[in-house]
Amino acid sequence: MKPNLSKVKSEIEKLALEANVTELQIVDQLNDFFFNKKVNENLKLYKKGKKKVSDITKDLKISPRKFYAILEKKKIQHKKYNKTGSSETSETNQ
Repeated sequence: MKPNLSKVKSEIEKLALEANVTELQIVDQLNDFFFNKKVNENLKLYKKGKKKVSDITKDLKISPRKFYAILEKKKIQHKKYNKTGSSETSETNQ
């Protein structure tokens, strides 16, 4: 395990020097890449109806609100739930 980690670390350092960015920026980019890859796999299952929102949010470790924001960003249709009772306002004359 240790030799593999040292290889990965040396590759990240090489890439950081070539791209003129820090190692942390490279790790963040890799994290974003793999998160988006997981999201896309789950979205395919969601579109087919094979996976529910609650299962996807557990797998990705995100909130349902964030998942719905991803759906809207990618322009995927989903059922919108309306909150009742909080939309009514009352006016008083003074």
